Order: sequence, then C-alpha cells, then structure tokens
Amino acid sequence: MALAKDYASVMGRNNEIMKEAMGLDYDQFESGKMRFDYEGLMASTGYTLEEIERVQSLTGVGNTPILELRNLTALARKYAKPGYGATILAKDEAANPSGSFKARRAACAVATAKKMGYKGVMAATSGNYGAAVASQAAMQGLKCIIVQECFDSHGVGQPEIIEKARKCEAYGAEVVQLTVGPELFYTFLSILEDTGYFNASLYSPYGIAGVETLGYEIAMQCREKYGKDPAMVVCTSAGGGMMTGTARGLMKAGATNTKCVAASIDLTGLHMASDTAFNKKSCTTGHTGFGVPYAVDPDHSDVPRSAARPLRYMERYVTVKQGDVMYITEALANLEGIERGPAGNTALAAAFSLAQELPADEYIIISETEYTGAGKHVQPQLAFARENGIEIKFGDPNKEDKPGENIILPKDPSYIKTIDMDLDHMRKSFIKKACKKYGSFDIDEDDIAFLAEETNSTPEFVKKVLEELK
Repeated sequence: MALAKDYASVMGRNNEIMKEAMGLDYDQFESGKMRFDYEGLMASTGYTLEEIERVQSLTGVGNTPILELRNLTALARKYAKPGYGATILAKDEAANPSGSFKARRAACAVATAKKMGYKGVMAATSGNYGAAVASQAAMQGLKCIIVQECFDSHGVGQPEIIEKARKCEAYGAEVVQLTVGPELFYTFLSILEDTGYFNASLYSPYGIAGVETLGYEIAMQCREKYGKDPAMVVCTSAGGGMMTGTARGLMKAGATNTKCVAASIDLTGLHMASDTAFNKKSCTTGHTGFGVPYAVDPDHSDVPRSAARPLRYMERYVTVKQGDVMYITEALANLEGIERGPAGNTALAAAFSLAQELPADEYIIISETEYTGAGKHVQPQLAFARENGIEIKFGDPNKEDKPGENIILPKDPSYIKTIDMDLDHMRKSFIKKACKKYGSFDIDEDDIAFLAEETNSTPEFVKKVLEELK
C-alpha cells in the first residue's frame, strides 16, 4: 500500500523515517513531559573522541592548523586601552577536504552510513555542509543527494548558495534546489523515505560528535603552542552545531576556564521563510535568522530531537553587522594575506571587537575559517545586494544599519563593535516555547532540572520564569 505523501502525513512519519534512515529510535530517549536523555542520545553513536579522531583522519579531516593573525591583532590593540588587546588566532578549518569545519560532521555521519550498509546519504542544507557530505560520500563510494533552499519565487538564487551547489555537484552529488519556504524538510524527508538513504543530518548526534574534535584540538594546540588555554573561543552561530560541538570538545580537554561566545550577523526583521526577504539577506548563514530560532527552539529540523543545543553552552551571544563582516573579510586578505569565506569571518569580526576587552597576554580564537569561491567573495555578494536595491555606503554600522535596506561598511576599524544579546531573555523564550509545545506550565522537578540544563541556568531561575508565565 502506497504511503500518503501530503505534507502532514510525511512530517507525521518523521520518527519512523528516522528509524529507517539512521537506525536510531528517538523515542527511547524521551521521558517526562518535555525532558529527554540528551547525553544518552550523544552516547548512542558508539564513538569515543579517540575513535572519531581516527575516523576523521582516514579521510584527511581534522588536525587543522592554528593561524596567528598578527596584523589584525596589532590593529585591534590600536583601539584598545593600554595593556589590552588579546592575540587573535584562527583555527583554519578551510584546510579540511571540503573547505570547512563541516567536514568533521560529515566524516562521522558518512562513515557510519558506510558501516551500516547504506547505498547513499542525504542532507538538507544550503551551506557548506552539503559540500562536506558530498566530499565524504565520494571518498566512501556512496551516492549523495543534497536538498537546498536556493531560489525565491521568481527563480532568483543567492550567489553564495549557488556556489555551494556547484561544489556539491563537482563531488558527484545530485542537488535538489527548492524555493524558500516550509517545503525544505518535507521534500527532504519524502525523498529520504523513497531512496532508503542514510540521513546525514546536521542535527544528528553523529554530526555534533564530529565537531567535538574541533574544540579538543583548539585546547590541546593552544597549550602546546602558547602554554595556556585561550581565554575565549568565538563560534559563528547558525544552527548551533559549531557552538555545541566545540564547547563539548573544550570540556573534554579540561578547558573549563575558556569562555564560549556565539556570534551572529544581526539581520533582525528579515524572516527566514519569507520569499520577499530571501534575497534581501546579503549573508546567507551565521545570522540571527538562524542563530536565535535554533537557540531558543532547537527541535524544529529534520530530526525529532536536535543534538545541537547551543543555549546549553554559550556564555555570551553577540551580534555584528553585515558591513562589519564584509570589511573584516577584506582586512583578513589585505593585512594577513589570507582569503577566506564569510561565515568564519562573522566570528572574526566579533573577535576583533572582543579582543579589545581582554588583556594583551591572553588569546582569543575563532573556531573556524571556510573556503571562498565564486559566489562567496565579498564583491559578488555586494553586487547582488545592489541588484536587489540594497544601499551600500561607509558609516557607523551600529547606528545606520537596516537589514534589507542597506549595508553600512565601517568608516574605520574602531566602528566594528559587538552588541550583546540578552541571554536571560533567550532563556525565558526557550522555557516558554518548551512549555507551550508540551501543553503545560505545571511541570515536575525533573522537567525543571532539565530546563535548567537546557538553558544553562538554575532550577530557581526556571521556577521564577514559570511563575511569570503562569
């Protein structure tokens, strides 16, 4: 009997599809009204950190170098008070086979698919992860399908996303390109069900476990090279996997005093699923349209429970402006001779500002760089913005920036400033959404303890928020 393929039916079979596509029954981790066994989910991969390192090494993933950005550090110190301006470091994840840290996630997931006997792998992503999965699938001799949100309703595509589709196809993957909207995960799940392929999800425990090696390497390499842990690690924040995996890796390395900071581009007001707003975004990843929703409500993807849970780990969440990222991308190339893509440079723009808060004998490291290519360069992105009616000028980004209307390039580096998000407000939002999803603000002590873990707060904080919500 043929299965119903309407939206509600396919989405309603999500957990059953996951059982077939990952060999993982998410129901076994559920308990109580809203809590689930997160550590049990992570342990279900069966991989130790050492085993993941071994698996990644087989395809040339990991052990990427740390680069010292001497000239950008000197520039930051010019604007810091005397004795301040931490040394800025970059973990050069562009050295991975597919050109980004996403290779760590993909290596673990695709190796699992190969071991379990799947004929192919799939992923729903418009970003670097598609290239990473396609690259690893080619190495493992598996077929690959990548599903992208690429176009608006007029068939106009983002240059950055189109570049990533080109890279996926170069590795031999089939790319299914969709218009923006709610059909992404529906289409993905439907094809996944039909093909019987492995779901190499961004949000699976395999993917997040793969990122733990990144945080572990940061700690170990900094100790070896500089004799101490970094004071701060800055992670570009979109779906939350970078923050989650890096922080967990740092913890496994014993780097408990290193502060984990999430950074996103401020695109407030541009709704992710809006057709009209789709091509008004001049940065397609690492922005608040992903970072905030996935922090306060991580379980709205292609898996029943996301293993990316960034609010558990972030100690600060800062934003920068589009113009800051464009500017720092050019500065990295002009001052350091290093040309890298925009996502990692979101963290770099934040780190340039945050370094000025730290003593000069400390180290601040951005956890990624990424490859750059045709549609990912600054100039094609700015040209695309102009074509869509976006004004581009120099000025004060924090005073003049209006997402969807302009891009304000900083008049000079002193205008690159981070703005702190209100983490308590985000924690309240998380608790509110969790309670509404499960139909009650009256929850037991175990669920309260779970929400405290989820929000990196305390049971007392959760109880206070629950009283306010009631």
